[in-house]
Amino acid sequence: MTAAFMDLVDVTIVNIAIPSIQRSAHASVSQIQWITAGYALAFAAGLITGGRLGDIHGRKRLFLVGIGGFTLASALCGFAVNPEMLVASRILQGAMAALMVPQVLSIVHATFPAHERGKVFGLFGAIVGLGAVSGPLLGALLTEWNLFGLEWRPIFLINLPVGVAAWLLGRRFITESKAPRALKLDLVGVALVTLGLLMLLYPLTQGRELGWPLWGYLCMGGALVVFAALVSYEKRKAARDGSPLVELSLFRVKSFAAGIAVQTVFGVALGIFFLVWTLYMQIGLGWSALRAGLTGVPFSLAVSTAAGLSVQQLVPRFGRKVLQAGALVMGAGVLIYLWEAHHYGLAIAPWQMALPLVVMGAGMGLIVAPLTDAVLSEVPREHAGSASGLINTVQQMGNALGLGLVSVVFFGRIGDRLTRAEVGPAFVDAFQYALWWVAGIMGAIFLLMAALPKRPAQHVEGAEQGAPAVAKEPQLVP
Repeated sequence: MTAAFMDLVDVTIVNIAIPSIQRSAHASVSQIQWITAGYALAFAAGLITGGRLGDIHGRKRLFLVGIGGFTLASALCGFAVNPEMLVASRILQGAMAALMVPQVLSIVHATFPAHERGKVFGLFGAIVGLGAVSGPLLGALLTEWNLFGLEWRPIFLINLPVGVAAWLLGRRFITESKAPRALKLDLVGVALVTLGLLMLLYPLTQGRELGWPLWGYLCMGGALVVFAALVSYEKRKAARDGSPLVELSLFRVKSFAAGIAVQTVFGVALGIFFLVWTLYMQIGLGWSALRAGLTGVPFSLAVSTAAGLSVQQLVPRFGRKVLQAGALVMGAGVLIYLWEAHHYGLAIAPWQMALPLVVMGAGMGLIVAPLTDAVLSEVPREHAGSASGLINTVQQMGNALGLGLVSVVFFGRIGDRLTRAEVGPAFVDAFQYALWWVAGIMGAIFLLMAALPKRPAQHVEGAEQGAPAVAKEPQLVP
């Protein structure tokens, strides 16, 4: 949980400091996107591999390697001398997170029996909410305080003591576990996943700055061919030695396939909203990092509260309807925010944003914790690493795609050469345009959720004949 908290804080803490990084490091628009999207891309590209490595070599071992590397990469980010070094360090940080994060859910899945997992995922949802609260506030405070004249750098350096503590705690308290049969690492699969993601996201992120060249469209089209080749290769790999990188048989589990689709699209919505929201408040409205960070507190508290309620009380009673209600509630919050941004313009105050942010946060909380439980609940334990890697991969892939789309849905509405007087109105207009996209995506998520099981299998796991989740216990290694 400490590692999951650190990863989440790192994502949210960076968002609030982006305008400060842009000013002091003289970063371009595409470099701003790569500071966030580079992390998400490396995270997405490495997550399936990280989950599989945990299955093969031990989840505790990979967890410790990942958390140590994440801490080192945080130090490199904190001491970056230019935007290029910061982007490279963020990519390394994402790669290390890819080793660390999938072990979190796999260790939970392998350690706790089915009837206890709901409580654990409820705690996980609360940690998500706490991280969402802490990240923007910490980022705002550390940026505003300008400790030792380091400006934005302490937002990364704060990971050092937390990372060391998490490494020591993990080494002492986590029990080692592996998949019950020997598996091999699928290097060709790793290469195809990484190539496909790069071909999709690089031209999308750089396209606006380069004038949307033809090669960019060809590259994005080629990514689909690469992903098709990946599926074909993984089928042959599974038949040959039973050690594919992507366990395609998991997609035969309806709850898993439906949940993966929802996670991907949800990641797109979050990728667009959080970066655009930060730029709107700090550059468009001219607010300080601290004012912007405090404005987000109602959202974060609503996420945390609703996440705990959804898993513990609402989902056991109402099942899938809770997640569908979450999509509608979050979409309603986006529309309220859209109306307020249009109505108040540059004169909008933080307290006026509280209502839409609380509504959005409540909707997100109803989705985020029970969705993870629903996706993993029917997955056999020997594939826990692959499944959790896929869950995180598609969410991060969606997040990176959303960050790439910011070039289209936000910066595409803003002129290249604006006078100081034109900046505010242009950013307000672009923010409203981006919110229309987010509202539309939430509508799509509501429709996709109809494919989720009516009741989460975790609450009846083992109670019915042939429940697929009662798989063999993972091999425990002393």
